[in-house]
Amino acid sequence: MNEIFIDSQEFNGIDFTQKPFQLGDYEYCNFKNCIFTKADFSNCSFDECTFENCDLSNALVYATSFKEVVFNDCKIIGVQFEKSNTSLFSATMKQCNLELSSFFQMNLKHSSIENCKMNSVDFTEANLTNFDFKDCDLQGAIFENTNLEKTDFRNAINFKIDPEINSIKKAKFSQNNLQGLLYKYDIVIAE
Repeated sequence: MNEIFIDSQEFNGIDFTQKPFQLGDYEYCNFKNCIFTKADFSNCSFDECTFENCDLSNALVYATSFKEVVFNDCKIIGVQFEKSNTSLFSATMKQCNLELSSFFQMNLKHSSIENCKMNSVDFTEANLTNFDFKDCDLQGAIFENTNLEKTDFRNAINFKIDPEINSIKKAKFSQNNLQGLLYKYDIVIAE
């Protein structure tokens, strides 16, 4: 059980590398222009909170709950979300940099990611059924034994997906990004 409960507060321009972040339960809170680099969020709970223009790079999220959390224009590099409380995970991420983060074995059915840089993000064994990678850059993203059924890649770029080791039934692709699906066959797709 966390020691503090914080409800409906605004946190603006705080550098939590200089001031310790208080572990606790946060509901309906807004974090704007805050620096959480390497912050320890272990065992915290964020319920219907918003992070805007924040740096959460390499934050520790062991047993952290993210419920209906919104991340807008945030830097979230190297965060291992699979160590969070994955049964409650639901997040919306827009215009974020998620490089080197991991969603290993996570169910992302209740989350959305839009217009994000997702270079080298690990989606191994994740459930991305009905997911939409709208305007996402997936350069080097890892898809292995991933459920991609009905996933929409039509507006995604730079992905490489092996259909032989992923479930892609009824996934959506555009003619412009088929090379990401067929890369391993070393074929040329003419326009």
